[in-house]
Amino acid sequence: MTDLQRCGIRPGRLVEWTLHPAAVDAAAALPDDTRPPAYVQESHVRTARTVREGGLSVPTWLGVAFDIPGRADLDALQQALRAWTLRHETLRSGFRWTGDDLRRFTLDADAVVLHREKRGAFGDAVKLTRYLQDRFDAVANALSWPNFIYAAVVRDEAASVYLAFDHSNVDAYSLHRLPAEIHELYAASRAGRRLAAPPVASYVDFCAQERTEADRLDDTHDIVARWREFIARCDGRLPGFPVDLGLDPDGPLPVQGLLQEMLVGAAEAAAFEAYCRPYGGSLVGLLAATALIVHEIGGRPVYRTVVPFHTRVRSQWSDSVGWYVGGAPVEVPVARAPDFDSALRMVRASLRANRPLSRQPIARVLKLLGADFRPTSPDLYSIVSFVDTRATTGSERWQDLRACGLIRVSYGDQVCVWLTRLHEGLQLASRYPDTDVARKNMRLFAERLREHVVAVAREALVAGHPGVRLTPHG
Repeated sequence: MTDLQRCGIRPGRLVEWTLHPAAVDAAAALPDDTRPPAYVQESHVRTARTVREGGLSVPTWLGVAFDIPGRADLDALQQALRAWTLRHETLRSGFRWTGDDLRRFTLDADAVVLHREKRGAFGDAVKLTRYLQDRFDAVANALSWPNFIYAAVVRDEAASVYLAFDHSNVDAYSLHRLPAEIHELYAASRAGRRLAAPPVASYVDFCAQERTEADRLDDTHDIVARWREFIARCDGRLPGFPVDLGLDPDGPLPVQGLLQEMLVGAAEAAAFEAYCRPYGGSLVGLLAATALIVHEIGGRPVYRTVVPFHTRVRSQWSDSVGWYVGGAPVEVPVARAPDFDSALRMVRASLRANRPLSRQPIARVLKLLGADFRPTSPDLYSIVSFVDTRATTGSERWQDLRACGLIRVSYGDQVCVWLTRLHEGLQLASRYPDTDVARKNMRLFAERLREHVVAVAREALVAGHPGVRLTPHG
């Protein structure tokens, strides 16, 4: 995970694909789709509108970048992109306001046509990066539709593909699958054969099902009560990252910075995972280490956070593109943890007790709580997220294909930490308020997290965990 500035954009001839104007016009005349937005989608769009009304446009798109080796066949690539778009209904479904109600509309698959436009040659990588960011900001926007855009930077030896989507359409799991799927569709198109891919379940259908279930909750439900108690212990707010970020409470929404690096290599990551496996694995270990570190930096006796979990609880959703994410409240009384193993046990207990809460949308819970959580920032709370990508189809080729997930770094007063297990090791990416204090403390956090992972990995070696072999760190 990285941003456009750090993904290694190289000069070349730029080509873009957007939804054809005729398709956009057809969508404007469509009746409402009876399937409502997911609570997470509605919260996202309402937040974007609130921030915009406050005078600030805050891009929040996600994307993916990867190379297609060799001289590009743009017709075949366009066919591949259209075929992939048709597989995922959320991309042809958007929202419009009717008064203060957000209503869905969905374009028929037959009406989906991509419009290709040549933007010319860019000899300067910095200017190309700036241009792509400006285009993605304008098109992959929560308050407009269509809200996705595809681009390719074409060179003789390869084409670099960049796809950007408003967050309402995608999550990290959606992006991870993209490089292999587009490569497969592109190869089939070049060979003149139709790829016999099975149909994919629709995220739009999931949204309707999830919302119907969530609407059965009322303010007496146990899930609502547990969130109420958690928020009360957070002084009536959703939790932030518990270290000093140098924020001015009366100041404007701060510009963000990005911290992105490999924490450790594959051997250390595997040894850390082996040590933590009896407690639940790497996620438990990384949260335990985080709890110890932020207690050391910030001094708070209890570490409270919201941990994201995917909501693809049924196999029918596993290949579907969408925003399948919920959050579980986690509390770790870290001041009472004399060592790492104690912190591991605390995190495991909290996750076991609270993970089921992630299956109900937090936006629905907040509505039932009756509290005014009118957002002023694109992030409702700080997160520490962990995803293991090694089982993802094609992930072993990501390095060769220069593949990476893209996040937009713009404005925000929260800290978002994404920890990703790759074949090559464990990567950290963090978006944070770009103040002097926050830069110092997030750098300290990353260094201390690396130290914890390495120390635990070496402990695993000493303890003789099966299959653990370490190489010198550095």
